[in-house]
Amino acid sequence: MGVRNYLIEGGSGVGKTTVAEELQRRGCHVIHGDRELALRGDPKTGEPIDGPSWETRGDAAWWHQHHIWDVGTVKSLVADKRHAKTFFCGGARNFHQFIDLFDEVFVLEIDLDTLNRRLDQRVALNPGEWGGRPDERKLIARLHATKEDIPKNAVSIDATGTVDGVADEILSKCAESEQGAD
Repeated sequence: MGVRNYLIEGGSGVGKTTVAEELQRRGCHVIHGDRELALRGDPKTGEPIDGPSWETRGDAAWWHQHHIWDVGTVKSLVADKRHAKTFFCGGARNFHQFIDLFDEVFVLEIDLDTLNRRLDQRVALNPGEWGGRPDERKLIARLHATKEDIPKNAVSIDATGTVDGVADEILSKCAESEQGAD
């Protein structure tokens, strides 16, 4: 939905939603991918699939692998040029199907201690949140270590600092990217 479209990605608990909310507070146009685009589907075909309910979600790896975004909706939003820039924030296992649509991709990075602290805080507020079960926490730690589901060739953003600082850095990188495109 922007003349310039940016993807903010990263593993569970790195701060994607918090950064999205800060950018929105600053007046930026934001698409909350995990809220607005996410569905349970086949990461290769994008087709929605049935599976266990969230409450009985069973295998954490299954849920993670089948957390995708609707590619058609992503394409439609990117094609809509009503905003100078749009930030798509969240994680999707099928990002390879739409990553080339973005002018820049940012990956939020944090250390394991910060990740665990943030997950603890999130789960303390809502025990049903992702990362609240031992199998989910184990999967998150493995994915954090391997970075196997994180876009390559992205701009790394240190997200261990304040949300203001992270948002400032992203906006600064966007300005650099936009100057380079002129």
